[in-house]
Amino acid sequence: MTEILYMPNIESNYIREWDARVIAKGDDYVELDRTAFYPEGGGQPSDTGYLEWLGGRAMVVKVTKKGGVKHFIDGEIPDGQVHAVLDWDRRFGHMRMHTAQHIVSGVVFDTFGARTVGNQLYHDRARVDFHPIKFTDEQLAQVAKLANDVIARHIDVRISQERRSDLEKRVNEERCNLDLIPKSVQDLRVIEVAGFDVCPCAGTHVRNTRELGKVHVLECESKGKDRCRLTYELV
Repeated sequence: MTEILYMPNIESNYIREWDARVIAKGDDYVELDRTAFYPEGGGQPSDTGYLEWLGGRAMVVKVTKKGGVKHFIDGEIPDGQVHAVLDWDRRFGHMRMHTAQHIVSGVVFDTFGARTVGNQLYHDRARVDFHPIKFTDEQLAQVAKLANDVIARHIDVRISQERRSDLEKRVNEERCNLDLIPKSVQDLRVIEVAGFDVCPCAGTHVRNTRELGKVHVLECESKGKDRCRLTYELV
């Protein structure tokens, strides 16, 4: 079993390097006893970086979580003790985009009643699918303004563990897509943008909205009946 280092609290999202031990390996991957590499999922790409050990170094090009947290390697497959290092620019980009996505999604739901029905993050941009809505130019400008108003409040972001029954008492399940999480999942990792958004989420995030910059909408395209895909960057 791999210990996931970025899960417990917001500070753990800032771990950049750590020591670990190889506990399993294949032809092109290793599993570690502890890792801060994010495995792709939930619309967030995996982290990349490298592993180094006495006499060797290899790049981590992808991380997945099916059948264990597998770190896919370009180079020699290590054994024993390793030192792991994240590509921090890529990781921090994902943290910024994911935190901003919570804010953009919250603004759209609160203002227009449209739910987030899909998303994909990158280190330099993100796209979010909403339904039911067809954005006008004026509405897109309103989304950016309202999101930036939230960001400008320099709000702390918190991570906690919470029982589903307790979370259900204090959130709108449609706003945070809690109703889409299987009922069998009772212990949830919760991201809270204090005073604005509370959402179950396994991704990585920044400490405070001051680290985001400003939301700039790049484009919006139709993805079917009453469904729009909004793409934004942070500037």
